[in-house]
Amino acid sequence: MKQHNRDEKYSIENKFNTLIIILSIAIPVVVAILFKVKLKDYGINVEPLTFLPPIYAVINGITAMLLLLGVYAIKNGDKKMHQNMMQGAIACSILFLVMYVAYHMTTDSTPFGGVGIIRYVYFFILISHILLSITVIPLVLITYVKALAERFDKHKKIAKITFPIWLYVAVTGVIVYLMIAPYYVH
Repeated sequence: MKQHNRDEKYSIENKFNTLIIILSIAIPVVVAILFKVKLKDYGINVEPLTFLPPIYAVINGITAMLLLLGVYAIKNGDKKMHQNMMQGAIACSILFLVMYVAYHMTTDSTPFGGVGIIRYVYFFILISHILLSITVIPLVLITYVKALAERFDKHKKIAKITFPIWLYVAVTGVIVYLMIAPYYVH
């Protein structure tokens, strides 16, 4: 019976491995492509969604809070709250991504107008944010699947890597917004 249960857990992980690989490649590629697509260039007249950046910045902030609450919950033995917070963080990340793509498909990019050292700080934060947001996709998916498969030893091990990267991406998403917000044209 014990061997059957372990095989079932490995089976859950194996079912998701291909999907994790596909999503980890497809999401950044599709986002990069859609980032360059402007609906107006295809004769689709939609109003620019200029109201979205502060909303998705708040969603990044909520993601960060959910991550911190999730860690707090698991450290205090509340597995259900931990699960809810992590699922909420995943949902917020997906919502952010949809809004981010929608914004960039309807609105021209805003150049950063800061000068001097702040310009270097901004681009360091932005570039590290982008690179780590790509990296965090497979990490989140693998971490989540380990929990689904009830492989909590492996889940905990990868979560120690996933958590700080995901938190950095969420927090720097807010920082990037705050730094570029003065340069938005409405």
